[in-house]
Amino acid sequence: MANKKNKQNKNNENTKPTENEKNTSETGENGDEKDTADSRNQMIIDTGIVATNAKHAIHCLTVIGQIEGHYILPPQNKTTKYEHIIPALVAIEQDPDIEGLLIILNTVGGDVEAGLAISELIAGMKKPTVSIVVGGGHSIGVPLAVSAKHSFIVPSATMTVHPVRMNGMLLGIPQTLSYFDRMQERIINFVTKNSGMSASRFKELMMKKDELVMDVGSVLDGETAVKEGLIDGLGGLSDAVQCLYDMIESGEEEKRPSSKKKGSAKKQNIKEKTRKNIAARKTEEIDEQRAVSLLNMICSGDLIYEDGKFISAEEQ
Repeated sequence: MANKKNKQNKNNENTKPTENEKNTSETGENGDEKDTADSRNQMIIDTGIVATNAKHAIHCLTVIGQIEGHYILPPQNKTTKYEHIIPALVAIEQDPDIEGLLIILNTVGGDVEAGLAISELIAGMKKPTVSIVVGGGHSIGVPLAVSAKHSFIVPSATMTVHPVRMNGMLLGIPQTLSYFDRMQERIINFVTKNSGMSASRFKELMMKKDELVMDVGSVLDGETAVKEGLIDGLGGLSDAVQCLYDMIESGEEEKRPSSKKKGSAKKQNIKEKTRKNIAARKTEEIDEQRAVSLLNMICSGDLIYEDGKFISAEEQ
């Protein structure tokens, strides 16, 4: 009997978890939580989708610092590398799980051709795209801001419009000036086709004097950029996200016009509505002025109402 009891006690001791096993199980639970958090963080880095349980799956693309092109910038510069953005845009366009693209801009500009390349890819996407300028959208950041189907800017943000500049050695020959002029025309054509601003007005702002200390050009704040027709609307993050949701839910995928067309139908409609509103306000002001003038003449006795019409006192 004693041997049997000893055997049972040994078996019970073997079945009880040891301290090491307890620690291992606790570590396993914590490890699973850590793995989940790490996988979530990695997904944000890889996909840009910052909310997995949101109403719609939106990819957030940030364009920050200086846009790096064919030449590597110093390591202390905050840069957006176009060789990273271009494949990301291709992946976003192909991924069926991503329903829309939100582009957040806070850039000082950078490489002209790299910026135009990114802008053209965004403009050519079928998926709903919305851009929002926070901080600044300067230089080549202007085409990037207008490349989305709808653009926003916060009131405190600014946008600098200036001519093309280049660093390094330049040859003082007519061909160099021609090259600058053609590159500038590429930027003007893209901006005017994807915004409500005319080419003549954009050139005027670009060549404006007495505003920048070391350069020619203009600095537009949020409200001015909207009034000039460069940006579609004034708003913050919630406005941009809601606009993107509306575009996704409506299913309207507006196609960008070909190079032969002058502006998209949406931009033309906005310009036409603005023109009609201005004309209506002017008509109302004229009618109001006429009514006041007519009332003054009646009060002064210069006009008399007789036989259903007004006649002057001299005619009577």
